[in-house]
Amino acid sequence: MRSIDEFLAHRFVTEHLPACNCPGPCQRNVSGVRPALAHLLHVLRGEGRISGPRLLGPQAIRDELERFNAHLDTVCGLAPATRASRRMWVGKFLIDHFGRNPIEVDRIKPGDIVAFMVRPANRYSPGTAGVLGSALRSYLRFRALSCGDRVEALVAAVPTVAQWRLATVPAYLTPDEVARFLDAFDRHSASGQRGYAMARCLVDMGLRAGEVAALQLDDLNWREGTLIIGRGKSRRADVLPLPAPTGKAIVEYLRGARPQSTDRSLFVRHRAPFHAPITAEFVRGAVRRAYARCGLDRYTGTHVLRHYAAMRMRSAGASLKEVADVLRHRSLDTTTIYSKVDLPKLAAVAAPWPGGQS
Repeated sequence: MRSIDEFLAHRFVTEHLPACNCPGPCQRNVSGVRPALAHLLHVLRGEGRISGPRLLGPQAIRDELERFNAHLDTVCGLAPATRASRRMWVGKFLIDHFGRNPIEVDRIKPGDIVAFMVRPANRYSPGTAGVLGSALRSYLRFRALSCGDRVEALVAAVPTVAQWRLATVPAYLTPDEVARFLDAFDRHSASGQRGYAMARCLVDMGLRAGEVAALQLDDLNWREGTLIIGRGKSRRADVLPLPAPTGKAIVEYLRGARPQSTDRSLFVRHRAPFHAPITAEFVRGAVRRAYARCGLDRYTGTHVLRHYAAMRMRSAGASLKEVADVLRHRSLDTTTIYSKVDLPKLAAVAAPWPGGQS
């Protein structure tokens, strides 16, 4: 029992899970297994069965990542989720290249960076490779600023991933599928009412999972019918109108399902650890289970609901600027992808197909 720790959990996820052939039923989804193991470690430590947490990687690398995180926070002003992502990718690279040896950036060669990013065993998608490249560039700039390292050649060596803006069409649910999704929540149970209220925030307002988890009771202004979004990816406070169906679902949850708690979070846990605020992964898990119950298990994330909210606004005649304001996009270019699936407006400007319709 004492040997159970973060190292063992990490090995299970990275070594056993990809090759798992254990007899069913068993979970093989990393996004579900990893938080389950983290919760198991939390419970075992709470009962005193295992020792305190151990961070992954040698001490020198952990200290380096802490300094990098402080730089991302105080100098770059990045959100916690972005900082965590960059620490993870940079940590993977440092462990892969230095192991338990001292971190000496002048030992890194341009070919080392390229080899790490294009290694066949990693099989990164273009999007993931782009995130990895951004993390490595950010770390190298940090080293140049904090330690005076000469990193120009290394930054130039980070491969630029070929990605074409607007090359893909955003996945989104149809109105019938959204109705099935919302009906998948049992509104006669406490957890079902909480899940339904969270789902309405995602569907009606296009909130991100992290923004739903961060909602506070004080963010609701019932007199004006508004909701403050201030703890999301953009790290800025935005005031949005609260749609009537969303407000009704939240009221039903507050009156009939939310347990008494001193925590000011809107959505709290109903099981141990009781009354603690939920997390973004908790929101994602509730959505995935609802997908499975209504036969939409081909979807796994919450962003498809955000896309639906955008498409519903576009279909109702909202401009791209109005959609961008509701979704809180910093750049209008981010919102232009939704014009690709605005079929009525595209049909009005499309040239006739040669030879007529087939």
